[in-house]
Amino acid sequence: MSLLADRTVVVTGAGAGIGRAIAQLFAQEGANIVCADLRREWAEGASAAIEAAGGTAIPAACDVADPDQVAAVVATAVATYGRLDVMVNNAGIASPRSGMTIEDHTVKDFDHLVAVNGRGVFNGCKEAVRQFKQQGGGGVIVNTGSIAGMISWGGVVYGATKGLVNQLTRALAAEVASDKIRVNAICPGGIWTNLAFAKGEEFRPPDEAEAKVLRSLHPIGEIITPEDCARAALYLACDLSTNVTGILLPVDGGYLTK
Repeated sequence: MSLLADRTVVVTGAGAGIGRAIAQLFAQEGANIVCADLRREWAEGASAAIEAAGGTAIPAACDVADPDQVAAVVATAVATYGRLDVMVNNAGIASPRSGMTIEDHTVKDFDHLVAVNGRGVFNGCKEAVRQFKQQGGGGVIVNTGSIAGMISWGGVVYGATKGLVNQLTRALAAEVASDKIRVNAICPGGIWTNLAFAKGEEFRPPDEAEAKVLRSLHPIGEIITPEDCARAALYLACDLSTNVTGILLPVDGGYLTK
């Protein structure tokens, strides 16, 4: 069974990490994917990998903090595939350095985090809702929040931006429910992606010491992977969750139970 057969999906931040895993899994389930990423070459790489595996995808360069670029990506999806069915607002950034306190953040750091993590999701939701209402028949939005937006965990400023995402998700779900538009978010726990690295540093798997720390964060004792997050997003995007809206779905190995 293909859970997303012939549906058109835009995935932001699709070039790496959680976004790439979502794009690949959704393509395997029959979706037509627009792989959007700030780095054009990353978007092209994700799209090419999907095509090589027999899926359907096109790349698009997109700075999610720019509303015109987000609108252009949605327009590209509609022009290419005829409609938009699912919007995955996944693109996000971390604080410039791990372990930064609020005093360490400059106003520029704060503005950049809010622009990408907060305004980026706002832009994606706004354009998706516009398109869903225009074409009729409802639609689905899946945002990438974080447990850092649910509890005091991780950096203060990063967590605040994810709190914005989480609350935007819940409030928007109520606002557009009568239009048959569902809005939910996945909320990862401690996960190893390229967000952990300095700008320009190549992605690498965690070494044994880093892996041990990651496992210790979660009661289940396993590392959370992008693929774990992609499977949660798939549930929220497909018809298995037809009556699910406004939820923040933790993918945290039981962290919130502590």
